[in-house]
Amino acid sequence: MTQNFDINSAIDPVKLEKLAEVAVKVGLQLQKNQDLIITAPIAALPLVRFITKQAYMAGAGLVTTFYSDEETTLARYAHAPDASFDKASGWLYEGMAKAYDGGAARLAISGDNPMMLASQDPDKVSRANKANSIAYKPALEKISNFDINWHICSYPNPAWARQVFPDLAEEAAVRALAEAIFSASRINTPDPIAAWGEHNANLKKRSSFLNGERFSALHFTGPGTDLTVGLADGHEWHGGASKAKNGVTCNPNIPTEEVFTTPHALKVEGHVSSTKPLSHQGTLIDNIQVRFEAGRIVEAKASKGEDVLNKVLDTDEGARRLGEVALVPHSSPISASGVLFYNTLFDENASCHIALGQCYSKCFLDGASLTPDQIKAQGGNSSLIHIDWMIGSDKVDIDGLRADGTKVPVMRKGEWA
Repeated sequence: MTQNFDINSAIDPVKLEKLAEVAVKVGLQLQKNQDLIITAPIAALPLVRFITKQAYMAGAGLVTTFYSDEETTLARYAHAPDASFDKASGWLYEGMAKAYDGGAARLAISGDNPMMLASQDPDKVSRANKANSIAYKPALEKISNFDINWHICSYPNPAWARQVFPDLAEEAAVRALAEAIFSASRINTPDPIAAWGEHNANLKKRSSFLNGERFSALHFTGPGTDLTVGLADGHEWHGGASKAKNGVTCNPNIPTEEVFTTPHALKVEGHVSSTKPLSHQGTLIDNIQVRFEAGRIVEAKASKGEDVLNKVLDTDEGARRLGEVALVPHSSPISASGVLFYNTLFDENASCHIALGQCYSKCFLDGASLTPDQIKAQGGNSSLIHIDWMIGSDKVDIDGLRADGTKVPVMRKGEWA
């Protein structure tokens, strides 16, 4: 469907620049003379321009942006030779990793059409994703290990807006999605930067409570779910703002409502059902049901996108194990909005969730000083992927399990107990 209106007329430019300011000052806390690498869909050009302006006003050294485009992505699937789907631009990610080694910060703008690849050959989608994951690893490790300050925010791409608000005309859909993004990102408050300071303090209280308890596991129960998630040895809970290894405190995700930590890769047992669809690399995966034994997914089903799910699980050995568990109250602003965003950045903040694949070394006591072998020995998972999907609702209870077997209520019907 061709866009037939000026997207700028549907998005409040004052609020968009406030979002850019929050991204630079809260999301990244960009430092003077620090370089910045941005990735964005080409539709997000208005936000990229505002972020670039704010970055230079904050003293950035050099801002470099790499764009993606839906039509050129689809042209590959329509016309590229079969061998193309086993290739990725490793040179680009090696360059990014080199830039991060040199002190650059990272900002990603999400907003791609969540159904972009829904009608494409699942085998080609899987192969392209795997090739990209392998090529991306040198750069991803700098991010997942929190070597640098990094941040993700979003822009209301018309193709995304049509998916979220299918009953609205395109311009109205973009306007509605823009307002939903601004609301979830606290841009609609009188002072967004102060609002984020208060919110980060509240998330810190939650993570401090969980760190004080030192649970050995979490037990999730609800419709289609009876799951025990063992927690890694020496795990540490985080939420909101986090200090990267370069000393900069950043908010990796805006919006964010979660507190999260690292599960033990070998100590997850039981079955769990998703409570929201997962939009992954242009494919919608819905009604996921999996069963774990000794930390590994041994059975997986989905009502939609099952082929893609199973190919994701076969990415590598770590893809069938967990790298993250996160707690989010059902009453979070994103959940309360009633909007299904088809975008993990938002939907994961409406619901408790787990992530397949790579763990965050940040989520260990003294994680910055641990080697990969030490992280593995403490239960941390390693993988080419990190994919969050939602398992929480107002029907799910969570208990914390202490080492002596004592149960402590953590959440009841999706709310903090």
